[in-house]
Amino acid sequence: MEPAATPGMFEILAAALFGVAIVHTFSAHKFEQLAHRRTDHAGLFRLLGEVEVVFGFWALVLLGFMALQLGSGRALTYLESRSFIEPAFVLAIMVIAASRPIIDAAAAVLYFIARLLPVEKPVAYYFTILSLGPILGSFITEPAAMTLAAMLLRNQFLSRNAPATFMYATIGVLFVNVSIGGTLTHFAAPPVLMVADRWGWGTAHMLSTFGWKAAIAVLINAAGAAYAFRSYLREQPMSAKLAGTEVPFWIIAVHLVFLAGVVIFNHHPVVFIGLLLFFLGFAEAYKRHQSRLVLREATMVAFFLAGLVVLGGQQRWWLQPLLADMNQSVIFAGSTLLTAFVDNAALTYLGSLVEGFPDESKYSLVAGAVTGGGLTVIANAPNPAGFAILKGSFPDGAISAVGLATAAIVPTLVAAAAFMLLP
Repeated sequence: MEPAATPGMFEILAAALFGVAIVHTFSAHKFEQLAHRRTDHAGLFRLLGEVEVVFGFWALVLLGFMALQLGSGRALTYLESRSFIEPAFVLAIMVIAASRPIIDAAAAVLYFIARLLPVEKPVAYYFTILSLGPILGSFITEPAAMTLAAMLLRNQFLSRNAPATFMYATIGVLFVNVSIGGTLTHFAAPPVLMVADRWGWGTAHMLSTFGWKAAIAVLINAAGAAYAFRSYLREQPMSAKLAGTEVPFWIIAVHLVFLAGVVIFNHHPVVFIGLLLFFLGFAEAYKRHQSRLVLREATMVAFFLAGLVVLGGQQRWWLQPLLADMNQSVIFAGSTLLTAFVDNAALTYLGSLVEGFPDESKYSLVAGAVTGGGLTVIANAPNPAGFAILKGSFPDGAISAVGLATAAIVPTLVAAAAFMLLP
């Protein structure tokens, strides 16, 4: 591989702003506290306290510097060179997957499965959401699985009255399980999707190399959380609505068609955005069978991911040489740790550009990227969706970045053991 070009002032500035954005992400709750103390600018501080706003805000700062230094034409050209398909897809899939007919249908199916397990219903249902929900992500995509699981957990188990340890343990397991649970196929997990075509990885390869190991780790993580909090879960009343739904079957069927269409055409925004618009019209026509659509939350998540795309696009100069210089013994640990600070899809994409990457290193890179995908909100593209849905259940309406990282350590180690120790 040719030596990397010396970065210019703008590339260094972009890396510095990326670091500032990461620090801002971990300290967003401080702005919420400022909003209570400085009421004259409370609105601005609340805006900066929204984790979903962070990367979009610093991406705007980056584009402003680019326009001043290189000219507005260069800034616009760079912006148009970025692919915003993933943010748009996450917006569409969140809105549809979080609709009442889809949520009711998913809850009824998972509750039926939970009733077959030889443990108390609340414990079984909790385990089912945290295990089958993420594994379902291999077929309906990880963002859709995250949306469904987060909504079901919020509706049944997560509230501001729940113990903080339970809340953080749940979200830690959810984020890790969704990140690894999409590896049974080659099209559902963003970090896998980035390399599948280039490296010739199909579903058969993913299932035999990654998928079965990921499924074991998902089940262990979910079972561990359910066992650890079994006393609290037993006390939670189960809603009678879980056994069925009042929404007509044909309405559910139409919603499932919309959901399937968006998943199938996830690389074609002209199609899935059109389907989203048709869906919004259908939802309005049958409003009595809907709850509030999560349009605000989905838009905020899309804004977050779009900002990550803009900022992340200028990090190649240091990330790609770093990956290339890692030897095989450290690449798994290195990619796991890097993923906590860099979106794992961007990480695997840059790794795919390294010439002469051996198969063992490819495995370690992707395995590490999905293993570390639950450590932070920026580590995996579906995480902001779960964050947006669940943060209102936490005290002060905020999820601590340190609390999330701490809670995700044990399930991350379980995933690491599965990928590195199983044959």
